[in-house]
Amino acid sequence: MLVAGLMSGTSADGVDVAVAEITGLGWRTRIRLSTFQTVPYPPPVRHRILEIAGGGAISVADVAQMNFLIGELFARACQTVCRRAGIPMGRIALIGSHGQTVYHQPRATRFCGMPVRSTLQIGEPAVIAERTGITTIGDFRPADLAAGGQGAPLVPFFDYLLFRHPRRGRVVLNIGGIANLTAIPAGGRPEDVIAFDTGPGNMLLDALAVLATRGRARLDRGGRLAAQGTISETLVNRLLRQSYFRKPPPKTAGREQFGSAYLQKYFLRRLSSSPQGLRDALATATALTAESIARAVATFVLPKFPIADCVVSGGGVNNSFLMNQLAERLARLTAGRGYRSRQGIRILPSDSAGIPAEAKEAVAFAVLAYHTFHVKPSNLCSATGARHPAILGKVVYGKR
Repeated sequence: MLVAGLMSGTSADGVDVAVAEITGLGWRTRIRLSTFQTVPYPPPVRHRILEIAGGGAISVADVAQMNFLIGELFARACQTVCRRAGIPMGRIALIGSHGQTVYHQPRATRFCGMPVRSTLQIGEPAVIAERTGITTIGDFRPADLAAGGQGAPLVPFFDYLLFRHPRRGRVVLNIGGIANLTAIPAGGRPEDVIAFDTGPGNMLLDALAVLATRGRARLDRGGRLAAQGTISETLVNRLLRQSYFRKPPPKTAGREQFGSAYLQKYFLRRLSSSPQGLRDALATATALTAESIARAVATFVLPKFPIADCVVSGGGVNNSFLMNQLAERLARLTAGRGYRSRQGIRILPSDSAGIPAEAKEAVAFAVLAYHTFHVKPSNLCSATGARHPAILGKVVYGKR
């Protein structure tokens, strides 16, 4: 079955479109990637998404309008990428759309006098199905949340499918707006998997890059700006004493924890907003991302089982300064805890498994949609904390 996976992450850069040939089911599923591209959001759309997701006062009308607009843009992105790749839309049997997360609160908070946990991904799947004519599955997180899980991370199902190894323990790390990992012991079963969000990924870095370049750049390409700054290890260590980093998994994070308010409070108010001060803030935020990942591995994974490989995907792979920081900090923390491997943890891009680093999550939602279509659960309870496996997503049937 040829399936398209559509994804937009916390950074809201645009729509990732992956088309893959998928066969088999469960842990015998086979995947062959046909094409992958990212279609950027128009700047006003990205700006408005970040406003909606930023936690400020937004009208219900704006959320409803954006829900349908994102659906239109996802449908167009799928059509555009298929056209560029020479894939007729008639060949696509199914679309899996994660949508755009604008709110995620897996911890119960009081609302109207009652404890409520909730999540919201926009990008109306009915619009995608109508525009493309293809059956579309979207809104994957609520089923897991309703079953007592965190609603995320959902990609560990795919990580286990693709990256498990009979003799090598692996951490599969994705550095998007938020960084998350899936830890798989050598020869481990699905219920042995550990998965959680480690904290901020590129979210703080992208916001600081916009400020440092006065809007000329949307990201710190290659980490070149951060490399010109000075890391405040004092601030990094202070921030890592916060409760989120010390909380054991399962746990998830988003803009609610590490968005604009966090940036303002802990970086812009503490470090100078001069050009050099912003470069120092970028260097420090990059170090925070790397150190929080390394400490998460050392604290929550290595006491349970050894790790030989760290397979990295997401936009953070292209940030050389970040990747160097991650390698140095992983080596220091694992050596400091008497880690048994003499060679340390080998860092690899996910490309080594045949999936481009930036395509992994879009391919993952194609795989999750494929399993939902076949009425099969695809959450890992060990990763999300759900009480039972759940069939994820909501199906909107197409005209074809």
